[in-house]
Amino acid sequence: MQTEVAAPSTPAPLQAQFVTITEEEAGQRIDNYLLRVCKGVPKSHIYRILRSGEVRVNKGRIDQLYRLADGDVVRIPPVRVAEKSTAAVPAAEFAVLFEDAHLLVIDKPAGTAVHGGSGVSFGVIEQLRASRPEAKFLELVHRLDRDTSGVLMLAKKRSALTNLHEQMRDGLTDKRYLTAIGGDWRNARQHIKLPLHKFTTAEGERRVCVQAGGMESHTVFSLLRKWDQFALLEAELKTGRTHQIRVHLASSGFPILGDDKYGDFALNRVLLKAEPGRGALKRMFLHAHQITFTHPDSGKQVTINAALPAECERFLVSLGKSQNIAPR
Repeated sequence: MQTEVAAPSTPAPLQAQFVTITEEEAGQRIDNYLLRVCKGVPKSHIYRILRSGEVRVNKGRIDQLYRLADGDVVRIPPVRVAEKSTAAVPAAEFAVLFEDAHLLVIDKPAGTAVHGGSGVSFGVIEQLRASRPEAKFLELVHRLDRDTSGVLMLAKKRSALTNLHEQMRDGLTDKRYLTAIGGDWRNARQHIKLPLHKFTTAEGERRVCVQAGGMESHTVFSLLRKWDQFALLEAELKTGRTHQIRVHLASSGFPILGDDKYGDFALNRVLLKAEPGRGALKRMFLHAHQITFTHPDSGKQVTINAALPAECERFLVSLGKSQNIAPR
């Protein structure tokens, strides 16, 4: 009896896709659109298919600077993308501080990344998209460090995202943070202007240092409460550089409590355990507590607050009565 041998299966040929641009997708450059929808395709390949004319809009050739319009029909040539991970992103909701048809503002917990990457499989944005599959558009307006808690804004419309990015670029938003530092802070209000330079360590870790020729950076600190060894400050960002508050404080001799990159590592170890007259602190004490902006649709000024997390509040209470702050 002769046994039939099955022919090896061959993958189905890839087909070109024809996508109609929606109102929410309109306004973005074609290269940025392709980089977003063709996840896993190398950037160099995206630009190659643009240069070669394989990408068409309304049956015509375009260059990488073309801005998509509502109703445009985009031809995306066959491209192989990276295999999707079989691990499903767990859907999650976070404490909502504000929501309407244009914006979603949440209270991000410490220890949660805002997006996947750099060893993190998924973050806030991926979890929110998984929990809101009906959302046609959901993008981060700005970012917070993984270990920073507090106000995080997301746009539900591209028009809102563009508007808020313009406000931030023009310095029209007001972001305030609460932070506890080690040391004898004395000034009621202090401006720190130190240039910041971003670099990557040999291990691939992203870091920032104060360096001449770096990006101009400006933070205003106000003293809220003071103890013998610690102080609670409000930080007002005048520029929005990576790790700005953390590096400005550490470089000035006042490391943020619990900061595992720029902080006082010996002090951080001591703070992990409670002592008489002081509770334990097992996180970085940096919290985005307030943001003020102009609503992208109504044009009205909006201020949103996030209460200090319970673990931070308990630590402050454990320190006892703070000193009187003399006006300066």
